[in-house]
Amino acid sequence: MPDSVVITRPAAQAGPLAAKIAALGWPVTLLPLLEIHALDGEDECAQLQAVLARLADYDLVAFVSPNAIDCVFAHLAVWPPGVPLAVVGEGSKMALAAHGVTHANASITSPFDTARSDSEHLLLALDLPALRGKRVLIVRGDGGRDYLADGLRAAGAEVEFVTAYRRKVPTLTPALRATLENLLQHNNEWIITSSEALRGLLALLGEMGDEKMAVVKMQQQHLIVPHARIAQTAAALGFARVTLTGSGDAGVLAALQSRP
Repeated sequence: MPDSVVITRPAAQAGPLAAKIAALGWPVTLLPLLEIHALDGEDECAQLQAVLARLADYDLVAFVSPNAIDCVFAHLAVWPPGVPLAVVGEGSKMALAAHGVTHANASITSPFDTARSDSEHLLLALDLPALRGKRVLIVRGDGGRDYLADGLRAAGAEVEFVTAYRRKVPTLTPALRATLENLLQHNNEWIITSSEALRGLLALLGEMGDEKMAVVKMQQQHLIVPHARIAQTAAALGFARVTLTGSGDAGVLAALQSRP
């Protein structure tokens, strides 16, 4: 058994997985490597409000994460009837349900395989020929991958983006430094759910006293990642102990239970 299972998801999404791991009798450490912040720029806020006021103009609205959903519904009382939605996974479907949007009152497309929560599998689930010439809005944080947009455009859709939130690597406070130093002294399982989070972790380690030693110790830890692109990032950053799972909690739990 590892000394701890380190969950690096944003704080708002870490709870359910932490509870499942703790129920197996394993110690859990919550270490959010990305913070989710509401928009604070006047122009960005105005743009988001303007887009939300004309949601009915779109033939499909795609959300890239539960954070995107929560940040939109902070400004939206009710989803406009008749506007189809697309989400990349079960976590986003749960977020929609928390705001009163379900299959009972809206058209929601998500990957067929609930263990594959990503843009690639969402594209497979969408009726792409029907979207030719249609307007699609993608709601996301600042930046991010363009895979979904590229696939939709290749199918002939007109794609627009709107930024609903910002992602930031946390500041290296004395408390965070102490947590990282302690974790690096033990044999842990690290659940890394984005390439950005992994790069952010190495940036935090780079701010600590002995950068080279901290990075070397981190590279000796075992990573559990839900997508091949994160595994590729990990390999490029010098990590050799990486287990690739399917997306979703089930894949992570299966990987943990199969560890010697």
